[in-house]
Amino acid sequence: MARKHIPLKQTQQGAVTLRTLLLVLTGSLLVTLLVAVFITSYGYFRDYVSDQLAGHARDGATAIGLSLSNAIDGRDPVASASLIDAVFDSGRYLSVSYLNHQGEQVAGRAMTLNKVAVPAWFRDLADLPLPVAEAEVVRGWSRLGTVQVISHPGRAYEDLWRITVGLTASTAVIGGIGLFAVFLLLRRTLRPLHALEDQAKALGQRDFRRRVSIKSTREINQVTDAMNRMADDLGQLFEGQAKLIQHLRRVNNEDSVTGLASRSAFDQRLKVEVESEEKAAPGILMLIQLADFSGYNQAYGRSEADRLLLRVATWIGEFVMQHAGSFAGRRTGAEFAIFLPGAMPADAGVWCRQLVTDLDGVYADLASPMDTSVHAGLARTLEGRGARDLMAAADEALRAAQSRAESGCHLADPEKDGHHNLETWRVIISQAIRRQALSLWLQPMVNEGRLMPVYHQVFSRIDSAEGALKAGTFVPMAERFGLISELDRLLVQRVLDCLKQSPDQPLAVSLGNASVASEAFRTDLLDQLRQAGSPARNLWIGISEQAIHHHRTAAGLLVRALGRLGVPVLVDRFGVGGVPFSYLRNLRFQALRIDNSFIHNIDTHEDNRFYLESVVAIAHSRGVKVFATGVETAAEYSVLCKLGIDGAMGYHLGRPFAADNQQTGD
Repeated sequence: MARKHIPLKQTQQGAVTLRTLLLVLTGSLLVTLLVAVFITSYGYFRDYVSDQLAGHARDGATAIGLSLSNAIDGRDPVASASLIDAVFDSGRYLSVSYLNHQGEQVAGRAMTLNKVAVPAWFRDLADLPLPVAEAEVVRGWSRLGTVQVISHPGRAYEDLWRITVGLTASTAVIGGIGLFAVFLLLRRTLRPLHALEDQAKALGQRDFRRRVSIKSTREINQVTDAMNRMADDLGQLFEGQAKLIQHLRRVNNEDSVTGLASRSAFDQRLKVEVESEEKAAPGILMLIQLADFSGYNQAYGRSEADRLLLRVATWIGEFVMQHAGSFAGRRTGAEFAIFLPGAMPADAGVWCRQLVTDLDGVYADLASPMDTSVHAGLARTLEGRGARDLMAAADEALRAAQSRAESGCHLADPEKDGHHNLETWRVIISQAIRRQALSLWLQPMVNEGRLMPVYHQVFSRIDSAEGALKAGTFVPMAERFGLISELDRLLVQRVLDCLKQSPDQPLAVSLGNASVASEAFRTDLLDQLRQAGSPARNLWIGISEQAIHHHRTAAGLLVRALGRLGVPVLVDRFGVGGVPFSYLRNLRFQALRIDNSFIHNIDTHEDNRFYLESVVAIAHSRGVKVFATGVETAAEYSVLCKLGIDGAMGYHLGRPFAADNQQTGD
């Protein structure tokens, strides 16, 4: 069963960071300590000024009592009043009273607290006690009365206010500096945790390149070292898996001597290219054979024979690189096959003669003094001609070429002109671009666990006098004429218009190799996607593995730019580009789309099944989906579901239908 996809990014609502928690804790302790110091200091100063008030009142009462007892006759009310007035005016008293034995006031003065220079709320809060100091007034042995004195607390309130303001300011300053220092300390100490968090997110996204180099405490340093070692181990594990898959691909699909496609791999891919209903395209099959290779093998030995085959394969590889979409393989001995999609017989004949001449030179140099020759047979794709018949026609042409001793080429069916010549194709494609005569056909990418398709693959068709032409027919020609970028611009715009009308139906398009390599096209594409807004996030952009191989820098720039826009990107035709699987480590793709040639008869092809199983495992470990194309039987789809494929597409699961009428069609 397919693995359940878990979102890589999960937001934790209400989560508190460790730095915030430690800052709150240490800050609370610091503030509590400062508040405790403030309260203690305030209480101490309050008690101090209260004692000062009580002492001042006692001193005043004692002085007045002695004066009335000795210096002034306390029995004289006038003299007593004069003394009390003098003392009251010269001192800080709230009230001074001289009372007789009956408690009647003989003389006295008093005032209110209205003019104290402190806020009223502070005076109410402080609420200093006002003790009454008393002293006896005597004459000889006779007791005349009592003096009662209350000190004025205004000065005490002012002193206590200044002390309180000073304590508050110092507490705030010290607290602020302390909190800031704690913040800086925690920030510096916990700074590696942010890097560790980013590293953990990167590991969750299967990016093993991020390392943490920030140093902190011993414990945190040990954690960062452990995380770095884990990232290294995971990276090495991924590298090992990637090398294993690459090795499996080479073993199953490449010739061990030349590095070209093996016979079975070439035949299977040729069958898909020629017989697939949607992808079938005009093209030329070329068979090349070195004459008397067995004699060369006997004369020079197996190692030299392998060296010759490798030299020939190198020339053929360079030839294939010059023709977009073409592929080559070694069949048996010194026989090689090349398929050129979209090629016309006249062009293919010129290219073939030049390639035969180059290979004859290589063969002659290594085989001297032996007589050498190289022969080639060419056959074109025709309506109703399958891969087997095409191979038979090319083989017959090769035998005709071998009937002549000298090197040369022979074309099968020379009397048949084919569908269109080059100039006709150029006119058809140019007019379609100019008139925007492009129609869209959709095919669903199905997942057995979902009711709705993962997305719909968009195939373009152009209108001509003979009816609608499929993409497999005209795209190779557009690549050859340098018109693929214009077609892709038109295709993307049409698809974005569809997404605006149906934003909940994801669509996918595949870009041409030349479009990916074109800086102007990449700029225009990104502008189109920005202007489209949120619907663009439902557009899957397919980039072929061959484009990644031949235009690594351009493809990397495009993939990263699309990632910033939130547009998903998939590797199209995965497995046929001959690219090391490790590019997934450096470029962030959301999916792989396995080439048809690996899916065809996968229920009976154990090597391809094991290869695909390995690809699914390593792709899922990186959070990358795996899709399959070309599913034509229930047995193939059953195997894919067991391998955990994320989606499959093919005529067994749904035929292409016109985007405008939602009707199944051809």
